[in-house]
Amino acid sequence: MTPYARRGVHGQTVEALARRILGGEIPEGATLDLVALQSELDVSLTALRESLKVLAAKGMVDARQKRGTFVRARADWNLLDADVLRWQFEGGAADGADRALLRNLAEVRSIIEPAAVRLAAERRTDDDLAALDAALAAMGEHDTDPAHAVEADLAFHRALLAATHNELLERMKMVIESGLAHRDRLVHSSPHSEDPVPAHRAVLDAVRDRDPRAAEAAMHALLEQAGRDLDRIDGPDDTKGTGGK
Repeated sequence: MTPYARRGVHGQTVEALARRILGGEIPEGATLDLVALQSELDVSLTALRESLKVLAAKGMVDARQKRGTFVRARADWNLLDADVLRWQFEGGAADGADRALLRNLAEVRSIIEPAAVRLAAERRTDDDLAALDAALAAMGEHDTDPAHAVEADLAFHRALLAATHNELLERMKMVIESGLAHRDRLVHSSPHSEDPVPAHRAVLDAVRDRDPRAAEAAMHALLEQAGRDLDRIDGPDDTKGTGGK
């Protein structure tokens, strides 16, 4: 996944505006002063307008005659957009907001991935198994770089969704990866996390054996371990429910 907002000056402008909105610096309902923003961001008015078109496509801003360009209500934002999720995680949100977003994504994962892995166990091909094997092997390499561990984990979960051979489920990787990558960066930077390989291997073994029920149970166990890892870092959270997984 290549983040759109990191491509050149145009992308940097998109990202700067998005983070101001997501962080509440520019609140919902506020009308944007384009001339002031142009000066602050040191971009042309044309570039600014083009950047706002990107945010409009994500449901974050709109424009009306006599009112101008304004920030839409959060209920209208495309919160499942991969860039919107990434901006929230990377924008230095307050710990409470960060944890809440992780909890929400954990709940989404707990609904999607156990069901998806059942399909993967029924439909997987030899190529799917090869991709899963490669990701698990990379995960088992004791690399000191947390980024390596994060990418290996993302590759494993991408391969699982691909093994469902359901185009819509495969697209869910754009949602799952944003939260998973953020969680992984926290966990793999900590010396107290559990070894992720055995839990992932259990999922892969069940998929390889074409055993949907075992695959689903193994995925639930993996998500529970993910929750324990995050709780070790963040401490107890009485409001988390199924969060942090």
